[in-house]
Amino acid sequence: MIKWMTKLFSSTQKEENTDYMKKYLIVGLGNIGAEYVNTRHNIGFKVLDFLAKKESLSFETVKLGTLAEYKFKGRTFFLLKPNTYMNLSGKAVKYWMDKENIPLENILVITDDLNLSFGTIRIKPKGSDGGHNGLKNINLVLNTQNYTRFRFGISDQFKKGQQVDYVLGEWNDEENAKLTERLEISSEIIKSFGTAGLENTMTSFNGK
Repeated sequence: MIKWMTKLFSSTQKEENTDYMKKYLIVGLGNIGAEYVNTRHNIGFKVLDFLAKKESLSFETVKLGTLAEYKFKGRTFFLLKPNTYMNLSGKAVKYWMDKENIPLENILVITDDLNLSFGTIRIKPKGSDGGHNGLKNINLVLNTQNYTRFRFGISDQFKKGQQVDYVLGEWNDEENAKLTERLEISSEIIKSFGTAGLENTMTSFNGK
């Protein structure tokens, strides 16, 4: 009887641990409001919107953001767009990470990057905030830099003193023409992160 109970408990615990590892929090950084929808700084939102449309998912208004749940190959991806504005992104990340019991290694944060040419992809397992206010707040709230970030290059083609206008500006015609193909690849990165793992995803997509 004791052996049977021990075996049952062990089996249940293993199942819970497996379920825990199959949940992923994918956070697209951006600012809420119609005026920000097509801006470079909102590429995180745009990537998640693209995947949601492609997979016929709907975002629901939830605490600290909007959320869509995506099931793929036995994994559950929680696609989160924080509504806290960029500078307080960490609050939403921490809340949903705790609520859904998602381990740090299963978090992917999508953000714009001025230091990369337009559309360039860089996936890293950790790193500094690089001057990005969204990442800065996430680092502060989580008290760590050890979470995966997916940086999407927006380039730095602006004159001195015009960084804010550039980042909060809309994509130009040339960028818009190439954006769909970049968003398609971005969607595949999210799925690969959950199914193939971080190392394989970095190998397959970094620099593309």
